[in-house]
Amino acid sequence: MTEKPVGITFEIKPEIEGGVYSNLAAVVHSPNEFIFDFAMAVPGKDSAPVRARIITSPQHAKQFLMALQENVINYERIHGEIQVARPQTEVISRTTH
Repeated sequence: MTEKPVGITFEIKPEIEGGVYSNLAAVVHSPNEFIFDFAMAVPGKDSAPVRARIITSPQHAKQFLMALQENVINYERIHGEIQVARPQTEVISRTTH
């Protein structure tokens, strides 16, 4: 007999319900965590301020990857292939200590 996962209700506080826009991201990792920095690049500026930073475990990072992949597949099934001119996300494979 398989157990059903326990449902969790997300509570979104009014001060964050509008979200944060990001068009650039960097990913770094250490043996114990993944760090995702989400920034907003503006044309004509040579810096992109980080708008949000998420720090999580390697296990949760992989679960997030799988959920994101599933959602992109579902999106493309309904709306067609997402066209990407060039990568907007910088993937950094260096290990931090």
